[in-house]
Amino acid sequence: MSQDKFIHKDKSYQIIGACMELHNQLGSGFLEIVYKDALEIEFNKRNIKYEREKCYSVYYKGILLPHNFYADFVVFDDIIIEVKGVKDINPEHKAQVINYLKVSRNHLALLVNFGKPTLDYHRFVL
Repeated sequence: MSQDKFIHKDKSYQIIGACMELHNQLGSGFLEIVYKDALEIEFNKRNIKYEREKCYSVYYKGILLPHNFYADFVVFDDIIIEVKGVKDINPEHKAQVINYLKVSRNHLALLVNFGKPTLDYHRFVL
């Protein structure tokens, strides 16, 4: 089995644990902003270092584009967290996260969906 699958294993367990606690408390059905606000509280409670709405510049052929992208959270300085509150994760959500990894030059992203009866999350390694 590839070692890449286990990149930042301990850190991602802490993040998923916080997300599971949040989902256990709130359940599904809220807008994404509610989950982001609650996740920020849970990260603070657990002393998990994070930056919310971290801004990244996007370049095309060496030219800075006029619009940036904002990662929902960057946790432990190197893990992107994309929060969703949707019925199902679709290919566009996954492509979005992969592009965030490319632009940020981070190696791990977690796509976390609070919109289902149980927490739904996906790991992306670049």
